[in-house]
Amino acid sequence: MQRSLSRLQPKQIENETIPTLRKQKGFQGELTFLAPGATGAVAISLWDKKENADAYATTGYPEVMKNLNKFIEGTPKVQTYEVANSTFHKIAATVAA
Repeated sequence: MQRSLSRLQPKQIENETIPTLRKQKGFQGELTFLAPGATGAVAISLWDKKENADAYATTGYPEVMKNLNKFIEGTPKVQTYEVANSTFHKIAATVAA
């Protein structure tokens, strides 16, 4: 999702968006990048299977957008990708050690 923002704070994402995502079947994690000065954002949600991501798109996503629409302008651009490579598992293992 990439949109213009106004007044959106990380705590709002943590308190309003993440709990909704955690209720969704197959949700694995969320990365949210906010541009300095609240000029834009990119959110990447990670799912165990494409089917669960698709189900979220029709059920959970509208609920998330109800919360976020008061802070964002424009229409989100939603795209689907398959993971080709990741180092997150190595980061998590190092932090846990």
